[in-house]
Amino acid sequence: MGNQELFDKLKDAIVNQDINGCPAATQEALDAGISAFDIINQGLAPGMKIVGDKFEAAEIYLPQIMMSAKAMNGAMEILEPILAEEKTGEGVGMAVTFVQEGDIHDIGHRLVTTMLGANGFDILDLGTDIPNEDVVEAIAKNKGKKMILVGSALMTTSMLGQKDVVRLLEEENLRDAVKIMFGGAPVTDEWIAEIGADGTAENAAEAARVALELMSA
Repeated sequence: MGNQELFDKLKDAIVNQDINGCPAATQEALDAGISAFDIINQGLAPGMKIVGDKFEAAEIYLPQIMMSAKAMNGAMEILEPILAEEKTGEGVGMAVTFVQEGDIHDIGHRLVTTMLGANGFDILDLGTDIPNEDVVEAIAKNKGKKMILVGSALMTTSMLGQKDVVRLLEEENLRDAVKIMFGGAPVTDEWIAEIGADGTAENAAEAARVALELMSA
């Protein structure tokens, strides 16, 4: 089986909520010599994007999202130890990651957090459904460190809270202490510009690249 066929198999396993098939396809890809990075970037992440788009279009609902997340988590349990061994670019800075309050969907959040860690970021993962005040408190506690805030939201309703995060950081005189990046199916470049954040990305690999660029700017 060629690499593209294996990537398609991984993508389909995420989209079809195949809890057993996704880890099996991940191991099959590793056995075929495909790197953990490529498995995520070209297999799992494209599948996750399809799931996010379908959810935003109301073509699927929360139970399907949770099953896709479970399928992906099975794959990540295999990949995360490998990525930890391959970690590059030590000392890039701290990435504070979270999912917006009102949103429990960690399917994209986990991928992005893993990719940031693999690219040399020290990770402070606040988790899912995090109140804005807790996000601001985490930034305040780490003020003075080289830092990027990376938040995600799968739903338009929770995405609106991203604007409040930026506002609260400004009110607490913390905005200049941190770069801010948001992602998720409903997030657009226009939204990022409107709320005064620094960047966005469509997938986990791009998120790591954009985060590195923002930290070196």
